[in-house]
Amino acid sequence: MPNTAAPQLTHMAVFATDLPPMERFYADVLGLVVSDQGRSPNLGVDLVFMTADPDKHHQFVLVSGRAPGAAGNVQQVSFLVDSLATLRQVHGRALAAGVPAPRCVTHGNAFSAYFPDPEGNTIEVYCDTPWYVPQPFGVPIDLSRPDAALEAENEALCRATPGFLTRAEWQAGVAARIRARMAERLAA
Repeated sequence: MPNTAAPQLTHMAVFATDLPPMERFYADVLGLVVSDQGRSPNLGVDLVFMTADPDKHHQFVLVSGRAPGAAGNVQQVSFLVDSLATLRQVHGRALAAGVPAPRCVTHGNAFSAYFPDPEGNTIEVYCDTPWYVPQPFGVPIDLSRPDAALEAENEALCRATPGFLTRAEWQAGVAARIRARMAERLAA
């Protein structure tokens, strides 16, 4: 059960130098749609709100005003997908958009592809696995291999890693820590 008392990440915003190619990239590669756009009279910037969920007004926002030539100004923006098949589709669309070969890894708990957007911000697209290993953890993978092979190798790798848990065991442990933290706050 999510801890609704704690902040939950609901969207990410990045500064952009040129909004149209950034909008096209996020639409073409990640499948986001523009839910709203306009100029903020208070901030003096143009905003493009994007989402992939009709229940969420926006999950991602592009903001004008980044200086030309400035390096990427976010560590990464992460997008969860439902399966290895979808991860492969996004990977293929990134390659088709001219992105250099994405870096593909297993984190044990997720299969991920990392690549830059047109302005150098790092994008991670990932799908969860049923396993947990202590992080950071990253081993290169080849997404052209069959699901069954990737999943079997990942499970073996995870089980051989000290601290291995199933996702359910890890979630139960985190839930217990959250409950304990909430109890401490209430007692204070």
